[in-house]
Amino acid sequence: QVQLVESGGGLVQAGGSLRLSCAASRRILYGMGWFRQAPGKEREFVTAINWKGDNTYYADSVKGRFTISRDNAKNTVYLQMNSLKPEDTAVYYCAAASAGWAVSELEYEYWGQGTQVTVSS
Repeated sequence: QVQLVESGGGLVQAGGSLRLSCAASRRILYGMGWFRQAPGKEREFVTAINWKGDNTYYADSVKGRFTISRDNAKNTVYLQMNSLKPEDTAVYYCAAASAGWAVSELEYEYWGQGTQVTVSS
């Protein structure tokens, strides 16, 4: 079993930045992803990274503004979010996929509890 714990969410003004962290309970060389769910909407893919950290993929809506990275020595994945917009407001979840990174949430076995990000206009 793997526990994932997100942190770093909060309230920020439009144009601002936040960095989310996702700490795993043990060393896992899995693909890692970030998803988000806004009120009244389905959870959607944001970004993912492979276990080495040398391959990343982004949803079009965040490309150029968000950056995913990982530090395997710390069992932690990061999501740097810049130029935030009100439409980025959501609960952000990190997830782990033993088969490697993926866009579909069905490929992820482990999920964190989520952290709220609110962007005010």
